[in-house]
Amino acid sequence: MHKPSTPRTIAVTGGKGGVGKTSVALNLALTLARQKKRVLLLDGDTDLANVSIMLGLYPERTLANVVANECRLEDILLVVEYGLHILPGASGMQKCVDMAPKHSFRILRALSLLEKHYDYVITDTAAGLQSTGLHMIAAAELACVVVTPDPASVTDAFSLIKVLRRRGYRKTPSVLINMAQGASQARSVFQRLDSAARRHLQCSLHYMGGIWRDETLRQSVLNQKPVALLPQADPSCRQFSTLADMLDVRLAQMPVRKAGIAAYWYTVSKRQPAQAEKASRSSMSPDERCFQAVGELETILGRTDVNAMLRYDVFMRLFALLGGSLDNDTVEIIQTGLGAINWEALSPAQRQHLAMHLRHLAGEISPVDASSDDGKQVGLEISQPIPPEPVYDRIRFGDQESLVKALKEQPSSISLNQLLRSLADKENNNT
Repeated sequence: MHKPSTPRTIAVTGGKGGVGKTSVALNLALTLARQKKRVLLLDGDTDLANVSIMLGLYPERTLANVVANECRLEDILLVVEYGLHILPGASGMQKCVDMAPKHSFRILRALSLLEKHYDYVITDTAAGLQSTGLHMIAAAELACVVVTPDPASVTDAFSLIKVLRRRGYRKTPSVLINMAQGASQARSVFQRLDSAARRHLQCSLHYMGGIWRDETLRQSVLNQKPVALLPQADPSCRQFSTLADMLDVRLAQMPVRKAGIAAYWYTVSKRQPAQAEKASRSSMSPDERCFQAVGELETILGRTDVNAMLRYDVFMRLFALLGGSLDNDTVEIIQTGLGAINWEALSPAQRQHLAMHLRHLAGEISPVDASSDDGKQVGLEISQPIPPEPVYDRIRFGDQESLVKALKEQPSSISLNQLLRSLADKENNNT
């Protein structure tokens, strides 16, 4: 029985479709299986399971059925020549990580347990620059980029490597030249791509070798019979034996990864909610983001176990933000906020303490600015004129000596207003 371990993982990829990467992945996997290696081939090109079609097989179920919880992962495995195992529809892995965590964990755990029983896990990736294909490359420890001598293929391969570098991929990709006329042309195509990568991307590439164009290889695709099934002495079959040897040499130069493909996809699935929330925030209007932030503050600060220093720091920052641009609207906001406080809930001691603080604050902002020429206070305008000092009306009440004499003649209980009124009436009567 095979001892569970971490397999060597290889992603066979290309910058565009039509470069023969599925044929390369299948023939390489069959060659390794023929050498008594335990090999799992993940068909991640499309949901149509192209690898299986190249063998004349049409699976009834793929990974999509596992994602839909219609069957187990082991139920969709195909066992073909030399004991090679094929997992069809691996491109559905992206749908898996988009699921709820508990459902995606079920599938990824099953994949993790499955891959430990293999020496090699080879992924035939989705073509182009789609996210699923890029994740498949990042999940593997070695990327084998299949390129043809066609200039468009070289350009697309360069674009793929450029996108990978921009997304943080720091491994050295291996390049396999497919459909070459010979060793000289294969080496020339590689050097052209490697020079462009060194000059524009500041990275070097690894030369994996070449697969020569021949009629046998072309017919094998049409006949749905890979050349790896031919006698080992056949030149076309021998090419993939050489490629398998080159692969082992390259892998021997690299440290064995402690985690497999399932562990990578599990990490991606954990990042999905955070990325979705970030994308949601970026699509919000400023008003929506403000209301969401206020809602989060209400939830956090409304808890009874929130640290008092946290509340102090939050409110100090909010008031500092308001005070940074004082205008009529800001003053009204502060006034309305103070009015919304439930003062009745305060104890007498708290009310007294707060009242003293507010009186002190009012005293800081209300005195008249003596240097001002327009009669304005700090933050307020004087709306009432200052009354003139009072003076004695000699015309109406006579000289002051007569007033003193009249005052002595009045009873002590008379008020000043009554006295002045009686003097005014007396004056009127005399006139």
